[in-house]
Order: sequence, then C-alpha cells, then structure tokens
Amino acid sequence: MTKVAIIGSGPCGLSILRAFQQAEEKGQKIPKLVCYEKQDDWGGLWNYSWRTGSDQYGDPIPNSMYRYLWSNGPKECLEFADYSFDEHFKQPIPSFPPREVLYDYILGRAKKANIKKYIKFNTTVNQVKFNGNMFEVSSLNKKDNTVTRNNFDYIVVATGHFSVPYIPEYKGMKTFPGRILHGHDFRDAEEFRNKEVIVLGSSYSAEDIALQCYKYGAKSVTIGYRNNPMGFKWPDEMKEVHYLDRLEGKKAIFKDGHEQNVDAIILCSGYLHHFPYLEENLKLKTGNRLYPPKLYKGVVWQDNHKIMYLGMQDQFHTFNMFDCQAWFARDVIMNKIHLPSEEKIQDDINKWMTQEEALEDPIQMIDFQTEYTKDLHAVSDYPNIDFELIREHFKSWEHHKEENIMTYRNNSFASAVTGTKAPIHHTPWAEAMDDSMYTFMKSK
Repeated sequence: MTKVAIIGSGPCGLSILRAFQQAEEKGQKIPKLVCYEKQDDWGGLWNYSWRTGSDQYGDPIPNSMYRYLWSNGPKECLEFADYSFDEHFKQPIPSFPPREVLYDYILGRAKKANIKKYIKFNTTVNQVKFNGNMFEVSSLNKKDNTVTRNNFDYIVVATGHFSVPYIPEYKGMKTFPGRILHGHDFRDAEEFRNKEVIVLGSSYSAEDIALQCYKYGAKSVTIGYRNNPMGFKWPDEMKEVHYLDRLEGKKAIFKDGHEQNVDAIILCSGYLHHFPYLEENLKLKTGNRLYPPKLYKGVVWQDNHKIMYLGMQDQFHTFNMFDCQAWFARDVIMNKIHLPSEEKIQDDINKWMTQEEALEDPIQMIDFQTEYTKDLHAVSDYPNIDFELIREHFKSWEHHKEENIMTYRNNSFASAVTGTKAPIHHTPWAEAMDDSMYTFMKSK
C-alpha cells in the first residue's frame, strides 16, 4: 500500500487530509496517511499560543499569531468550496472576522471530515532521506523523547513559510535601552500603549502590527520601509519613513534623515523558507514570491516528483488555493494525474516564472495568482467556486485600503460559494476592542 507522510497540520496539511478523505468518501482506495505535527494541537498558525521562543520541550515556537488579529482580507476570498461559512455558522457573518472565528471555521471542516485520526501531535520531523525509491522519515515524539523511523512513498511538506523569522541587525541595537522583537514574537498590542513604536517592514505583517499598536493606544507609530512605502493614508499618529540607518541610545535615525525617539522596535522583516530536516537535493530554496522555482504547478518538486510542497507562495489567495494545490497533489499521488515530460515541466515552470517577473502592481499580482489557482482547479474534482468573483473582491479590497486603511474592514462582500451577502459588523473595526467569537457573533 502507498504510504504518504504529511508534515504539518495547519491549513495546508488539513487541506490534503481533507482531499484524501473526500476521495475515500467517493469510494476510492486511498493511501496510508501519517501527518506529523510539532504542536500539541492542529490549525498551524491559527492555533494561538502565548508562548514565544521555545516550547516546554525546547523546540522553537512555530506560531506567529497574536491577540486581536482580525482577517486582513475578505473571508469570502478564502472560503472552502466544500464547506461554506453559512454551513459552519448557520447564519451570515461579517466579511472580516477575528482569529478565533476563522480558527473555528478551519477546524469545523476538519472535524466534519474526521481527519484528526491521521495526526501525530507533539511530533517533530528531524530528518527526511530519499534512498532512490522511498523516503525514510525520522521523527521525535517530544512527550516521551523517542525517535521513530518510517518509510514512505511520498512526502507532502505542508509547514507553511511563516514560522522561522528573518532577523536583521542594525547599528546601535546592542546598546538600545528599549524593547526589540520580531513580529513572530508579537502577541499583544496592549504592551505598547503610550509607547513610541517603530515598525520595520512594508508588507502585510508590518501594516497590521502597526495598525494594532495604533488602535490599542501607542503614542506614535513610525513605519520604516526599505524599498517602497505602503503609501496608505495613515492616521496623524502614524507615518512612513525611509529605512532605519542606526540607533543612538533611544533615538532612531533613518536613511532620509528623519529622527525619532523610540521605546520599542518591531521587526516585520519577513520569514525564511526553512526546511532543516530535508536533504539538500529535496529542499526548496526561495524568497517570498508568487511562483517559487522548481515547483511544477507550484506543488511538485521538479527534481523528485515524490515530494510535494503546499502553500509555499506569497499569498493573496489562501485556503481555497491550498485546497486546489492539495487536490492536485492527491491526484498525482493516486495516479489520477500523470505528469508530463521533464521538458514540458520545465517549460511550464518557466512560463509562470516569466509572467511573475513582469508583474508591476498588486492588481496584476491578483490576476496572476487567480489564473494560477484556476489552472489547478480545472484539473481536479475540487467543487465549484467562483474565482472570478474572488478576483473582483480582491481588487475592491485593494481599493478600499487605498481609500482608508482604518475602515477597509468595515466593508461587506458576497460569498463565491453560496452567494450570501455578508452583513456589516455591529462595531467598526477601529472601535472593536473585543475580538472574542462571542462578541463578534452576537448582534449589537
């Protein structure tokens, strides 16, 4: 019997477990599945932990989730085609839910599919070796400190790429008397109330952490960008300046000459694609981009078609794109999709990478990733979902952010699965200090 090892039980790992379970539901014989999860619970990034640094077993914390996080994109753009928000919550809910609500939704499908039985929790994969025919997976059960070795026909890497932070250093950091942390270790914006905060970065985490600090009472928030500013219309207490040059005591001096007193520095400098357990010839090496190299259809490792990667792209699309990848990977493993020649694989990778390298703005990037996701969707039995509507939602969302970065979450979108139009949330995001599911779900 074919054996498949899945590394990680976050959204990507749960997607492929659900894909196999759906095939079994349809009467097909599926492989033996083992999913390794280093945390003590499922849900990956969405499984909030107060911990930073290491867990109780000395393992680095993979979790970057923080309190008060609300979805920064419309939930209608990430909805599962086979499990709608309507089905889960039994009522329409607003378009930008907080973390606890999305976590409940992700796990709702996983529980309905009864896929927890495949997951080995508190189990870290230490090494994956390929012997020319099979993979040997060495794993550590952290609870009883035992190492197990098992052989598998296929490996699915579903760890995501937002758990190992990239941490740069700037002159003056060693003598800076305030707090320095990476966004990976950010847990609660309340810590920075009445503080002068600098956020270094210009991507989604910098945007959201800066807004969180402002929302929960930071005295000022200065965002330092390296290449291009985000360019939003920030509130008066927020500004963007060119990147940090150095620190002198509690004073930050930026490349454009701006000087700023600072109590805390939050590094939103990104994450590494980090797979220390994989042999070099199996290891994806890439920065954060929409089409990583050497992955056929963004999934199958070009140099060894028995190892697949899910969710390794920079992302507009998320959960339903992971699903399309997972359904594709499942069908390759089950011989329902036959891969073309090496030459055609290379041509296909080159085609997508050439297109990606020509992209100039977020609208073109949305179009690119929508076309990529539709390309995958077309070759599997993943249920119908209106990706054209999702494309338009993403573009409207971008325009809403440009209009007002503080109010974009107060808008409403229609489901690409059921057509249901979301209600407007009872409290504008900037005033919604309680992010609990209880408060979010009740009508005011």
